[in-house]
Amino acid sequence: MEAADLRQDPVPDLRLEVPAFPLPLLSPKSPVRPHVAAPAAPAGADAEKNDAPLIAPQLSPQESVTAQQQTNESLRIAEKNLAAMRGKKLNAAQSDLLSKIQEFLRDAREAAKTQDWSRARSLSKKAQLLSEELASSN
Repeated sequence: MEAADLRQDPVPDLRLEVPAFPLPLLSPKSPVRPHVAAPAAPAGADAEKNDAPLIAPQLSPQESVTAQQQTNESLRIAEKNLAAMRGKKLNAAQSDLLSKIQEFLRDAREAAKTQDWSRARSLSKKAQLLSEELASSN
C-alpha cells in the first residue's frame, strides 16, 4: 500500500458500550454463616503423619558430624538462655517468643531423633537466636 492509501483509509470509531446492571452485585448485608466445628481427626492420624517419608538433603558423614555438633551447641545455648529467664515476669510479646523457642527446641530434638541433622541444626539455630533475643529483651 502506498502512503496516500493509508491516509484515506479511516480507522473506524469503536466504542464499547457497557449496559448498566439492574441490581447491585452484592447486597449491603450478607447473611451470617453458622459456625461449624471442624471434624475431629481420626485416632490414627498422628501415626499416619509420622509414617510419611521425610525429604532431607544427604549429608556426608563429616557434614553429619558437624551438623550434629552445631545442633547440640545451639540447643545448649538456647536452653541456658531459657533457664536464665525462669521466674522472670514476661510481657505478651516475650511470652509468645518463649513459646516459639520451645516449639523450635521440640522440633529440633525430634529431627535429631530421626538423624535429620540438617533440619535439626536449622531449628536449633532458630531457637538459639530467638532465645538470645529474649534474654537481651529482659
